[in-house]
Amino acid sequence: MDARADSPAQLDLAHFRRLLEAERARVLDSLESLNHTQALTDETGDLATGPGDHLADTASETYLRELDESLEEQAELLLSEIEDALRRIDEGSYGVCAACGRPIAPERLEAVPWAKLCLEDKRAEERR
Repeated sequence: MDARADSPAQLDLAHFRRLLEAERARVLDSLESLNHTQALTDETGDLATGPGDHLADTASETYLRELDESLEEQAELLLSEIEDALRRIDEGSYGVCAACGRPIAPERLEAVPWAKLCLEDKRAEERR
């Protein structure tokens, strides 16, 4: 395959910007649905208000809240990666591997538009 066909200059940056913006909107919607502004006792109602507390109910609510917080953390990390990819589009470095400087395969960018490493370097990173 011709190496120039995979060069960032040949990428349809508008297409990848649309993909990234759509994913950013999806992640922001997810974050909004996970946003907890109530105290745990408000969420559990009378389950944790006195001597008749039901530990299993309180434990379930605590577990679900911790799960939501973990999902929120992952969503915020993904949002940061998406914003970074949009910045790379603006700066002209989108589609270039941050580790080796070679072009990232368009197929990889279709699957993971916020990718900043080529598949080879991503695999090496995961082995560490």
